[in-house]
Amino acid sequence: MSGRGGSRRRGYRRRERTDTGPEYTKPSRKTPENSRSDRGGGSTYERLRWTPPVMVSEPLPVPDCPYCGKPIKDMAAAIADKHSGAPVHFDCIIAKIAENETLEREDSIAYIGGGCFGILRFTGSPNTLRFTIKKVVEWEDKEQRAAWRRTMSDRYSTT
Repeated sequence: MSGRGGSRRRGYRRRERTDTGPEYTKPSRKTPENSRSDRGGGSTYERLRWTPPVMVSEPLPVPDCPYCGKPIKDMAAAIADKHSGAPVHFDCIIAKIAENETLEREDSIAYIGGGCFGILRFTGSPNTLRFTIKKVVEWEDKEQRAAWRRTMSDRYSTT
């Protein structure tokens, strides 16, 4: 290596084109006739047009929580009841799990996804990043989807 500290890479030089024979045609600019689907030489297809979703004018239902009796205003944060499938406040489920389980000082209840809650054991340090899942409490049935969830998802997604 030389003492100048640079790389030994050569500069880019444009080479002469070798495909300039009579059968070679210069590629044309992209036009609607020459679309992306035509490049591969495969079959062409027409892209589906986006249609905006139809907005529902009626308001979302506001059911009452079977545990506390108060109305559920935020249906997106509701969880289906284990037995009846009715919507329940998120906080009411955490309180119900806390009643049924014995928690120690370092333990806490958290939603871990997929309709499951977990009893988490945090280490003695004040850092809350280190924990172990002591117990998993399955709350929602993965196989059966609650009927009220379908009405919720129909409002927010059309796919």
